[in-house]
Amino acid sequence: MELTEPTPWSADRLELGEGARWVDDRLVLVDLLAGRLLTTGGDAPGPLDELCRLDVPLGAVAPVAGRPGEWLAAAGTGVARLGGDGAYRPIVDLEGDRSEPARMNDAVADPHGRFWAGSMTYAGLPGGGSLYRIDPGAAPVTAVTGLTITNGPAFDGAGTSMYLADTPRGHVDRFTVDAGTGELSAREPFLRLDPAVDGAPDGMTVDAADHLWVALWGGSAVRRYRPDGTLDREVRLPARQPTSVCLGGPGLRRLFVTTADHGLTAPDPLDGALLALDVPVPGRPAAPATPADPATLR
Repeated sequence: MELTEPTPWSADRLELGEGARWVDDRLVLVDLLAGRLLTTGGDAPGPLDELCRLDVPLGAVAPVAGRPGEWLAAAGTGVARLGGDGAYRPIVDLEGDRSEPARMNDAVADPHGRFWAGSMTYAGLPGGGSLYRIDPGAAPVTAVTGLTITNGPAFDGAGTSMYLADTPRGHVDRFTVDAGTGELSAREPFLRLDPAVDGAPDGMTVDAADHLWVALWGGSAVRRYRPDGTLDREVRLPARQPTSVCLGGPGLRRLFVTTADHGLTAPDPLDGALLALDVPVPGRPAAPATPADPATLR
């Protein structure tokens, strides 16, 4: 099956589909506010199977290295371990003591096994979000502050460049990452979009050619950018609020896009749908997070 146009991949509709990742030849994603972790195959459209359901928002997950079916998750106000038996084991609370209610949002593991998780306030207060880094066996580090709604990050294949979106501002910045320590440096503007015109940059992924795919919330599109920041391609979508992108399926050339109907008073038929389209350049499977001893994170 070759998909030349964006195609609904499931009859399911999600309130806030997010966090699409290709793991062990399956697509995993979340319905964020509902706390649901979902999965489906990449060969043909089918239903979304529920792996677990939490009573807190579930922003995104990364597979745990060497532990099939286990996940490190940005959930509620911190990071938790999700077991193959559905068990929820909190590891560290990052935002629970805030005077302004906040939650975790997007998250991903980098190619070196570090877990990066972003936050936001429920009110979307400017400067209220942060990006945290969790190294195996170490306490969490606040890596970036002063964000509003943190999305991404996304890493190149070497794990030495990181892209980070501040969605309401329309900004994507690029950082240099020290492969040995995870320290960030050389922050520079990569994209400056007008959310009212282009849509707002949301979830992102880097393909095998180190080009950046970006979902554009409110823009009914995803875009692929070259490493120099110039636009390579735009794909128009039949959904208004694309939220995340992932390359998987046959040859890792199937682009999956999650969308949301959250906040829409009159959703169109494909708002909230999972969409798929085949593209020429493949992606990479999701990097696993290296397990950490929970005692080191307290």
